[in-house]
Amino acid sequence: MNRGTTVARQQRDLSLWIDKRLPVLFVAPTVTILLLLAIGPLLFIFGVSLTNWELVSANPPKFAWLANYVQVFSDSRFWNAMKNTLILLVFGVGLQLLLGLVTALLLNREFRLKKLVTSLFLIPITIAPVVAGFQWRVIYHESFGPLNYIIRLLHLGSGRAWLADTSTALLSILVAEVWQWTPFVTLVLLAGLQSISPRVYEAANVDGASPAKVFWRVTLPLLKPTMIIVALFRIMDVFKIFDLVFLLTGGGPGSASESVSLYTYITGFRYFSMGYATALAVIQLIIVTIVSKRLVKMMTPGRA
Repeated sequence: MNRGTTVARQQRDLSLWIDKRLPVLFVAPTVTILLLLAIGPLLFIFGVSLTNWELVSANPPKFAWLANYVQVFSDSRFWNAMKNTLILLVFGVGLQLLLGLVTALLLNREFRLKKLVTSLFLIPITIAPVVAGFQWRVIYHESFGPLNYIIRLLHLGSGRAWLADTSTALLSILVAEVWQWTPFVTLVLLAGLQSISPRVYEAANVDGASPAKVFWRVTLPLLKPTMIIVALFRIMDVFKIFDLVFLLTGGGPGSASESVSLYTYITGFRYFSMGYATALAVIQLIIVTIVSKRLVKMMTPGRA
C-alpha cells in the first residue's frame, strides 16, 4: 500500500514537473537561436573592437585592448560627426515632435476630407529613404532645382549651392529628415490622442477648464508616454542616419555634414580599419542605451 502510494506520488510529481517544464522545452530552441543571433554578433563586434584589425594588412589582427577607445577621445573627426548627429537629434527630433503634435491635434478634429488629408500627409513615410534622398537632391540642385528656381522667381536672390555650402549642407539634411519623419510622429501621437477617454475631457469641461488649461493639464500629461516612446524611436533612428547624409552630401563639403554612422562606415569600408570602426559602433550603442534607459525611466511616474 505504501509502495503504491509512493508510486502514485512520484507519478503526480513527474506530471507536475512536465506541465511546468514542457512549455519551456518547446520555447528553448527558438530563444537559444535568437540569443545566438543577437548576442553572438554583439560579442564578436566587441571582440573586434579590442583588436587592431586592418583589412588591407597582411598581418593577422592582434589585441590592442582599449587602444581604439582611447583613440576616440583625440579623434576630432569623430567629435565633429557627433556634433552633427546631436544637431540633427536635438533640432530634428524636436521639430518633429512639435510639428507632429500640432498636426496630430488638427487631424484629431472632425472636418471635411479628413481621410484624404490624412492619407496625403502620410505619403513621406511610405517613400524609401534612398528615394527621398534622390528627390531632395533634385530639389536642392544649384542650377535645375525647383528651390532655387522659386527663389529666383520671387527675386529673393540667385539661389545657392545648398549641398555644397558648409553653412547649409547640414541644414538641408535636417529639412529633409523633418519632412520625411514628421508624419510618422504625427501618426503615433494621433493614436495616443485617440486613446484618451472622452470622459476625461467631459470632466474638465464640467469643471470649467479653458481649452489651454485642458491641453496643458490633461492632454499633454496623458500624451507624455506616447511622446517619449516616439522620441525614443526617432533618437535611435537619428543615431543610425546614413541614407540621407550619404545621398545628399556624402558627409561634405569636407566633413561638415558627416554623421557618426557615416564616419563609422567610412572608417570600416573605405579606410578598412575594422577594429576602430567597430569601436565607434560600440560607443554609439552605449550612448543609445544610456539615452534609452533615461527616457524609459521618464515614463515611470515619480521618476525622471
